[in-house]
Amino acid sequence: MYEELIDDEMIFSGIQVSYCVVCPTKLWLFSRFLMREKESELIEIGKIIQDFCYPHTTKNLILDQKISIDFIKRGKELVVVETKKSEKMEKAHKFQLLYYLYYLKYKKGIENAKGIITYPMEKKVIEVALTEEIEKEIERTLEKIKRIVSSPYPPLPTYKKYCRKCAYFEFCFGDT
Repeated sequence: MYEELIDDEMIFSGIQVSYCVVCPTKLWLFSRFLMREKESELIEIGKIIQDFCYPHTTKNLILDQKISIDFIKRGKELVVVETKKSEKMEKAHKFQLLYYLYYLKYKKGIENAKGIITYPMEKKVIEVALTEEIEKEIERTLEKIKRIVSSPYPPLPTYKKYCRKCAYFEFCFGDT
């Protein structure tokens, strides 16, 4: 199914998958190379947490110039690890990691990978695994991303309680 959804030029990043869950407007803006996150303190804090908590691991592994995995543990099984600052966006974090597992399975032929999300500041670890049901949900999400990013106009923003901390807040609500 994956090959029908997306060709090599349209490989989506994990951030795009995460943003699709969080906010379609944010996804559209980010996909138009309005990458405001580079200016975000919250992103910098997340990188510092990752470096501090996992100082001896190779981080930010890039696959096909689009997929950026925090790090991978190897042993008897492949474990893809994502480190996050807070579990406030846990659903988006799960989808991002599940997309990486889906990508590894369908684009790289790696079927037995496992996923772990760590929240070091909260001392919490969540394991995720692909199921057929989740794969179908990811495929629906990829279709949604494809529709959103190919639209000439952004979806209308919907205000949510976390919008004020978003790097794109002024784009959506600057005149309100």
